[in-house]
Amino acid sequence: MKMSGSGNDFILIDHREPFLQEDHQKDFVRKVCRRRISVGADGLILIERSQKADFKWRFYNADGSEAEMCGNGGRCAARFAYLKGIAGSSLKFETLAGILSAWVDGKKVKLEMTKPFGLKLDETIFIDGKEKIFSSLNTGVPHAVFFVDDLEGVNIVPVGRAVRFHSHFAPRGTNVNFVRLEKESQLSIRTYERGVEDETLACGTGVVASALIAAFKGMVNSPVSVRTKGGEILTVHFETKGEEVKRVFFEGDVHIIYEGEMGEEAYQ
Repeated sequence: MKMSGSGNDFILIDHREPFLQEDHQKDFVRKVCRRRISVGADGLILIERSQKADFKWRFYNADGSEAEMCGNGGRCAARFAYLKGIAGSSLKFETLAGILSAWVDGKKVKLEMTKPFGLKLDETIFIDGKEKIFSSLNTGVPHAVFFVDDLEGVNIVPVGRAVRFHSHFAPRGTNVNFVRLEKESQLSIRTYERGVEDETLACGTGVVASALIAAFKGMVNSPVSVRTKGGEILTVHFETKGEEVKRVFFEGDVHIIYEGEMGEEAYQ
């Protein structure tokens, strides 16, 4: 099934009865996530059996790398599992970042994230000889957040790539978010995603990281509405104590694009 969470698109496969060999999975993902000549997607999700929750996922970025967490992918996985009878409307699933809880109500899916960690505010790096101030937080995967006034003017791919591969974030790199404060408790965001190596229409973990960092900087209060590059609004709810996040949720719509069989030529 092909699904989209706020413009972040994914291929989802029921893999409870495994048929993709472990050592072939990364190559398979790279091939089927190619746009124009295959299915095309930001990532691929395998739904597998779990002894700890309703199901377990394997999440792959388009380049074949396996990621600990993906917020929009998590919401897609939750709706997929509900539609396929794998889980009820209130469910839990196992990820490399921990066990997540989700609630499905029609197209709308609310996801409780694992507890973020590694908050750092107002650090400095140099990009092309220019000083850049950013903050960072790990919301299942690492995120750097830059607040800007001219969001549309950001040359996001070269700047995002320079930050993503900067030695400060070595060896694993980081996702990179550019954020503008709008009205009260409203943000707009653009994200360069590690693993996709491009700007995406939305990034759930980036939305959550940006909302939390904005809150810690005194710019917003819960709930925070965040407009993504794709134009959809994601809502982030959270409880904090000092610089500790007690609980954090985010919600938005998940769309089914299509369901079908993949031809062999799609992964040759």
